[in-house]
Amino acid sequence: MDIILASASPRRKGLLSLIYNEFRIIPSDIRELVPRDLPVDRCPEYLACMKAENISRGRESALIIGCDTSVIIEGKILNKPRSTNDARAMMQLLSGKTHQVITGCCLYHLGRFKSFSEVTDVEFYPLSEEEIEQYIKTSEPYDKAGGYGIQNKGALFIKGIKGDYYNVVGLPVARLKREIQAFLAQEDAPEEPPEPRKKR
Repeated sequence: MDIILASASPRRKGLLSLIYNEFRIIPSDIRELVPRDLPVDRCPEYLACMKAENISRGRESALIIGCDTSVIIEGKILNKPRSTNDARAMMQLLSGKTHQVITGCCLYHLGRFKSFSEVTDVEFYPLSEEEIEQYIKTSEPYDKAGGYGIQNKGALFIKGIKGDYYNVVGLPVARLKREIQAFLAQEDAPEEPPEPRKKR
C-alpha cells in the first residue's frame, strides 16, 4: 500500500518510521484557517482532516495520514513564534503553568476517513528571565508550536506530563498504529449476508 504522510515535520517522519519502513512525504499547502465558532480543542483535528483530504486528491488508493499539533493554554492556541518577542511572550505565559498539547490525526483511504485527537497535559517549572533569554537565542523555538521542543532543550522546563510524551513531540504513535489497524480492518471485514425475508 502507498502510504503518505501529509507533513514535512522531521519529528513526525521519525515517529512514523516506527510503524512503517517505507512511506512518502507530501506536505499539504492548505491555508490553515478554521471556522470562528470551532472550539480550540477541535482545531487540530479539523486541520488534520483538511490536510489529509487535500493530499488525497488524485491519490485515493493511498493511505493518507494528516496531522496537526496545537499548544493550548487558557483557551488560546500558541502557534510557531514569528519573532524573538513572540517566543519570549510564549515562554512567559507557559512558565509555572500547565498547558495542553493536542495532536489531531486524520486517516484517509478509498474515500473513507477516520479522525481522532490525543491530549497531553504538560506542566512547566517557573522560568527565570535568564532561562527564557538563553532559550529564545537558540534556533529551537521557532519551528515548533508553543515555541519549545520537549525532545531538546525544552525538556529542561518540564516539571511533569500527563499523557503520551510522543504526542507532545508531534505524533501519538502508539495510538496511531492501533487506529490505522482498526481503520484498515473495517475495509477487510466481509460483508454480512442480508437477513432472509420473512414469509408473510
